[in-house]
Amino acid sequence: MKAERTTDDDIEDLLRLHAPQVLGALVRRYGHFDPAEDAVQEALIAAAGQWPEDGVPENPRGWLIRVASRRLTDRLRSDTARRRREEAVAALTPADAFVAPPPGEGPSGPG
Repeated sequence: MKAERTTDDDIEDLLRLHAPQVLGALVRRYGHFDPAEDAVQEALIAAAGQWPEDGVPENPRGWLIRVASRRLTDRLRSDTARRRREEAVAALTPADAFVAPPPGEGPSGPG
């Protein structure tokens, strides 16, 4: 299923060719430009590390889209989970927990 091995220059050319297409596919599908751009970069790094050893897949664009989509999905899920944890902590925290006492009151004030 893998194509014959190619040179590093050939792989670099493939990555440069497909990167904008992969980014466009992810932005159209998920609608998040910045995280999609990060996911594409991670997929390009994975390809640059794997393809010289294993050979270029028959469908390099599809491979990049699949890997980048998985990375983006992981990041979006992680962000959602983090946001939920932060909201849960905020809901349990009293509204005045981070408000400084008025001058002259508190641990170093009178009393």
